[in-house]
This record gives sequence, structure tokens and C-alpha cells, in this order.
Amino acid sequence: MNLSLILGLPFSTKGWFELQRKKLSIPLLAWMLVVPLSFVPPVLIYYAGTHYDDSFLPGFAEKDWHFITTTLFLAELLTFFVMGWLIHSVLEGHKLKVSYHDAYLLAAIAPLPLWLSSFALLVPVLLFNVLVVAVALALSITLVYQGCKALSQDHNKGDDVVSMSATYTIIAASFMAWVLLLVIVWAY
Repeated sequence: MNLSLILGLPFSTKGWFELQRKKLSIPLLAWMLVVPLSFVPPVLIYYAGTHYDDSFLPGFAEKDWHFITTTLFLAELLTFFVMGWLIHSVLEGHKLKVSYHDAYLLAAIAPLPLWLSSFALLVPVLLFNVLVVAVALALSITLVYQGCKALSQDHNKGDDVVSMSATYTIIAASFMAWVLLLVIVWAY
């Protein structure tokens, strides 16, 4: 797997076919991709929370960052397993055949931009962080769309509406879970 393959995933289905052919096991995806990258946001959030004051965001410095980052890490791991199941169910519900393996491949790859966007926390400017996360969210949505199109076994190349509908459902469920997690974490 090379860098150009990964960078091309949001923009074409070609890289998805190559990843699909590799048949990376779900445990391998979890241990080699999801677990290590799930550490990045909690570590950087902990760093920001313990090093930045309230000028970054009102009330930011007085949070219990041990609890918040531990909860976030565990939620990220749980989300991978729930999202694999959700992606499979949604695609099957939209009459797109997909294996569980491919659904979990998409669940592992789709959050890559969001995980990497946490490096923006090294810059203590809230607007910069918001912009980086917005771009990462757009890339993640694009990854879900391209992945749904590419990984469904009986996809019709001329009918993108079904893939768009499945993507909308997956993203809506993901967004609701993400907002709920952020509200719970911020309330603590």
C-alpha cells in the first residue's frame, strides 16, 4: 500500500479495488490501523487541554482531560465495530451487496482524515482547528461515498443515486453519534 493509493481514495474507486483485493483481515485492520490512529486524537486533545488556557476556548483548561480522553479513545474503538456493522446493514438495505470484510475496510479507512486532523491541535488557534476539522469531515464523507460505490459487489456504474443515499444514511448516523459523544464529553 503506497501513499498515492491512500491519497487517491477520496477521489476515485481505483484504490478501493486494490485495497479490496488485498483482503486485509478485520483483526489486522483493527490492530494495525484503527487502534494506533485512535490514540492520536486523545493524546493531542490531552496535550491541548493541559497546555492551553481558556483563551483557546472558554472553560477549556478546567476539564478533566484524563476522563475525556480515555472516554474518547474507548468510543473510537467501539465506533469502528459499530460502523462496520452499520455500513454493512445500510448497504444491504439499499440493495448493494457488500461483505462484512469490505464494510469493516470502509469503517477503518473513512475516519483517517478525522484522526489526522487532530494534529491541528498543535496550533493553539480555534479557527484554524475548526477549518482543519471541516476539511477532514468533507474528506471523510467523500471516502464513505467512494467506498460505498467501489466496495458494493453489484454496483451499477451509471447509478450513483443509491450510493449517495447509502452515504447520506451512514454519515447521518455517524454524525449523530459524534455529536452525542461530544456533548457527553464536554458536559463532564
